[in-house]
Parts: sequence; structure tokens; C-alpha cells
Amino acid sequence: MFTKNKSKEHYDYPSGAVSTIAAGTTVNGDIESESDMRIDGNIIGHVYCKAKVVLGESGIVQGDLFSGNADIFGTVNGNVVSKDMLCLKSKATINGNIQTARLQIDPNAVFNGQCKMTSDHAPQVVPEKKAVVTVD
Repeated sequence: MFTKNKSKEHYDYPSGAVSTIAAGTTVNGDIESESDMRIDGNIIGHVYCKAKVVLGESGIVQGDLFSGNADIFGTVNGNVVSKDMLCLKSKATINGNIQTARLQIDPNAVFNGQCKMTSDHAPQVVPEKKAVVTVD
């Protein structure tokens, strides 16, 4: 029942963990996450997420967004790279290029840029990350 040997795996984030940037919050710097993210605030920098990103209607990313999957309801002023599925919802605005394997664009979504469709086996270009993050 009780053990003295606790593995490191016991302390890993739960698979259902979601990082949230609330409305009214501004982050200056790059953000990196292994788990899902929801962004309703303003990020001035790049977003690197290996899982799913949901950018809410009030959410703004002023930089590039890299994710496994993404649902965009807000605004991205930068490029969007999604490894699998990218959904641009009706109030989404993308001012930049898109690179993804699968793309869904709802009516009234705005996309100003070029789109490159990739296969699951094609390498995706991810720039080097910076380590500075500040939260206001």
C-alpha cells in the first residue's frame, strides 16, 4: 500500500493539465509548454506548445505560434505552425503564414498570408527559443 520508493514519473504533470493565460494578462516573452494551453490574454512573444492551444476570442499572440493542434478564435500577428490540425474559427484573424497537416477554416475567419500543407512525416521548421519570460 505505501512504498518508500517513489519514481520521478509520479511527479509529472497530469495528462489533463491545462496552462491558462487569463484575459487582462500580458506576457512579454516566449512561452513553452508540454501540456495544453488556453490563451485569453496578450502574449508578446512566441508560443511553443507540444499539445493543443486554444486561443480565445480576447486572446492575442504577437509572435509565432507553434503547436501540436490549435483552435484559433482570437488574433495571431505572426506565423502559425501546427503539427496536426489547425482550426480557424469564425472570429479568428491570422496575419502571417500557416504551416499545418490539416486545416479547417470557418466562414468569416480572416487569414492574410500563405498556407503550406505538410504531411505527418515532413519536418517542420521551429526557430531557436529564448529563455526570458516576464508576466505583468
